[in-house]
Amino acid sequence: MRHLKSGKKLKRNVSARRALLRGLVTNVIEEERITTTVPKAKAAKPLVEKMITLAKQDTLHARRQAAAFLLKPAAVQKLFEKLGPRFTQRTGGYTRVVKLGWRKGDGAETAMLELVGSELVKRAAERAKRREERLKEARETGGEEPA
Repeated sequence: MRHLKSGKKLKRNVSARRALLRGLVTNVIEEERITTTVPKAKAAKPLVEKMITLAKQDTLHARRQAAAFLLKPAAVQKLFEKLGPRFTQRTGGYTRVVKLGWRKGDGAETAMLELVGSELVKRAAERAKRREERLKEARETGGEEPA
């Protein structure tokens, strides 16, 4: 019987599973979206949600707990400086799993694990980048800057 044994095994031993999930969670926090298999995305989702909940608390203890789990200090910094404040008004459901189809090589079902609202962040960044390029181009040609 598996009483109180939550989570999927993902066909790995304890240390390999922990390393895999720590890497996935770190990448989701850094990149805000990753593509992986559906079981891995579903296994990593509650851990990402827990990290964001820690970031919303923004205490020294919470920061140390996140630093003990995440692999990179930059991920901890982004989690507490950007993601925590971004989700303060939200009570849960910080991530979403979107199924993408089957992988060509081995037929595994893939999914995208992303933070809610990351599509807006990416779109705004792309828009700002295009605007910078247009301004730079206008300065080089000597023309008027676009409004």
